[in-house]
Amino acid sequence: MVEGVSYTADEMMTVTAARHLRDGQVCFVGIGLPSEAANLARLTHAPNVVLIYESGTIGTTPDVLPLSIGDGELAETADMVVSVPEVFSYWLQAGRIDVGFLSAAQIDRFGNLNTTVIGRYDQPDVRLPGAGGAPEIASSAREVIVMLRHRRRAFVPEVDFVTSVGFGRRGEGRGGHRGAGPTVVITDLGVLQPDPQTHMLRLVAIHPGVDVEQARAETGWELEVADDLGVTEPPTSEELAVLRDLKARTEAAHSA
Repeated sequence: MVEGVSYTADEMMTVTAARHLRDGQVCFVGIGLPSEAANLARLTHAPNVVLIYESGTIGTTPDVLPLSIGDGELAETADMVVSVPEVFSYWLQAGRIDVGFLSAAQIDRFGNLNTTVIGRYDQPDVRLPGAGGAPEIASSAREVIVMLRHRRRAFVPEVDFVTSVGFGRRGEGRGGHRGAGPTVVITDLGVLQPDPQTHMLRLVAIHPGVDVEQARAETGWELEVADDLGVTEPPTSEELAVLRDLKARTEAAHSA
């Protein structure tokens, strides 16, 4: 509760992530939390953001959040629909995507993402949904925003499998990949960014009501904290109203 406005940790995370999108940017959107944040940005401060989904929908403006890249509302509201190879070759690999918006099951201290397996690849404890287009997005988008809940099981020293490259297993860098890699990681506790020299993720802001030790306790490596640690601005009543309306419409549409 801040100045009479009540919100959840997930709402704080979604609003913070949405604010990182700028009006007019071309954004390649992942399903789930990234889609929620990207569409919130479109419905608030960034009405001219161009949302692209892996299925080939370009400039889509869905009224409800899609459950998958193949949901009909994406095609019905898109400026155009192209083939999947065209999305990747003409748009993504050609450098036309400003921002890739991703999530993951695991992220490590150097921003590498895992959506493939938990445990050994040949004998996994859990087999995850897989890569999809995430490796190409992480490789070729000009920058990548990562969004996931801050838990020790997700924030690990080293991912079990590198599905999408951040700055390499040892923080050695991008290895010739076109894009800048993960420029910001937004969680339900705060905001992390890679150190310019070491590429290791460090805490640069916490959300209202969160303390540094809480973030450190949920991180699987020794989390560095910026000297000028900030506190994120809480959601406005307008942002919350738009987000809650979007989620209510989505729930009604998908439960019908």
